Amino acid sequence: MAKQGKSSATNKFGMREMQEKAYQARDAKYLLLKAPPASGKSRALMFIALDKLVNQGLKKVIVGVPEKSIGGSFAKTDLKTFGFFANWEPNDMYNLCTPGSDGSSSKVQAFKNFMVNDEKILICTHATLRFAVEQLDESVFNNTLIAIDEFHHVSASEDSRLGELLRSIMQKSSAHIVAMTGSYFRGDSTPVLMPEDEAKFTKVTYNYFEQLNGYKHLKSLGIGYHFYQGKYTTAILEVLDTDKKTILHIPNVNSGESTKDKHSEVDFIIDAIGEVQKGFYNRSYFCKTKTDGKIIKVADLVNDNQKEEIN
Repeated sequence: MAKQGKSSATNKFGMREMQEKAYQARDAKYLLLKAPPASGKSRALMFIALDKLVNQGLKKVIVGVPEKSIGGSFAKTDLKTFGFFANWEPNDMYNLCTPGSDGSSSKVQAFKNFMVNDEKILICTHATLRFAVEQLDESVFNNTLIAIDEFHHVSASEDSRLGELLRSIMQKSSAHIVAMTGSYFRGDSTPVLMPEDEAKFTKVTYNYFEQLNGYKHLKSLGIGYHFYQGKYTTAILEVLDTDKKTILHIPNVNSGESTKDKHSEVDFIIDAIGEVQKGFYNRSYFCKTKTDGKIIKVADLVNDNQKEEIN
């Protein structure tokens, strides 16, 4: 590996390599950003969104995330200290990634209030975005940037309400779209966008090799493939090595591999690793492994409503 440090180095505006590449396409009305996890997509969106607000004449920015916990990635961020011309400063009142139903009347009303007041930035879940958009005319989104994080959750299927609403907004308003994803594959046969819609997007791709070659301390990387029959939850235990730092991406609930209950899948995997130890935690467990009894930390990024203590 080149280990050049480029992917983590910053330019005079405080942008990492991927963020600078995305920012160069900031004038695009429809932008599709494909980049690996931890490459800085959230901050890339902040740079682009602020430019659209300050320099391109847009009035509002709406950020849609798949789960409440991810809303924290778009919290207030100091960008000026590192050379950018503005800070990312959403009003906490319009961060709707808070406890409570995503389709509640209070969240939908807050969304509606945002569209007619002077606030600039709103952060909400995909579900809240969908519920709110269903009650609004598309023209409301004129001069608005809609940013969709984890864009592969959208689909071209007529059964995907978010996908349908997004296409309607593109057709009937002047809204700008920034779509962000680490993986443009859904795990099923349904495309994310129809070809005629995808052709409207300017694409910025930053691949895993660019990201990994920029690390200074990663000595080597091995990628293996394993084939299985039956449920993946059983097969995964044959290759999971608790001596190595590992990220498990469970299948999308719409894929054929999914059991359709992602929380049960996580519970199954944690039970298979070992015994959960008592203690305080924040979306993470301490587990005593079944193999050799060592204690390892396991973070659960699927369940964003966990209690503060395991009893």
